[in-house]
Amino acid sequence: MSLLLIAPFSALEDTVRRHRPSHLLTLLDQPFVPTPETIHPERHLRLRMHDIVEPMDGGVVPESSHVAGLIAFGKTWDRTDPLLVHCWAGISRSTAAAYILLCDLHGSGQEERIAQGLRFHAPHAQPNRLLIRHADLLLGRDGRMIAAVEMMGEARAVSEGEVVELPITLDEL
Repeated sequence: MSLLLIAPFSALEDTVRRHRPSHLLTLLDQPFVPTPETIHPERHLRLRMHDIVEPMDGGVVPESSHVAGLIAFGKTWDRTDPLLVHCWAGISRSTAAAYILLCDLHGSGQEERIAQGLRFHAPHAQPNRLLIRHADLLLGRDGRMIAAVEMMGEARAVSEGEVVELPITLDEL
């Protein structure tokens, strides 16, 4: 069974070493994250953004084009080996990206089930709402993605998330 991994930047090297993912998704403005030797460069997507939901001086706001790129990248993953998603803390951008990837993988109608699975496996998850809104529009979900994320309830307060091993099948989620 393959996994969708979520990690903070501080756990990136160890997570790559332990799980040997085939794909890496980086959601950071800084620092620059080099592609690990075990991952083919074409299987590492870097999306430069900050964890914000509205424009601010010096901030890179997540855009629809970021989410379109994320979705397209997810379609290149054959799910043989894990896909690793990371941001700085492993709480907001990366959990949003994992949710988006799973919603695209499983199709319309599974948004709430996937959000509940994310909450179960990542009690600290606070998916970036702007990324979710962009995905909801791009995937034609009529507000179901954002509603499902809002229904997840309070996240466990942490300053940094732990590595999450998220099953990709609905039965195990």
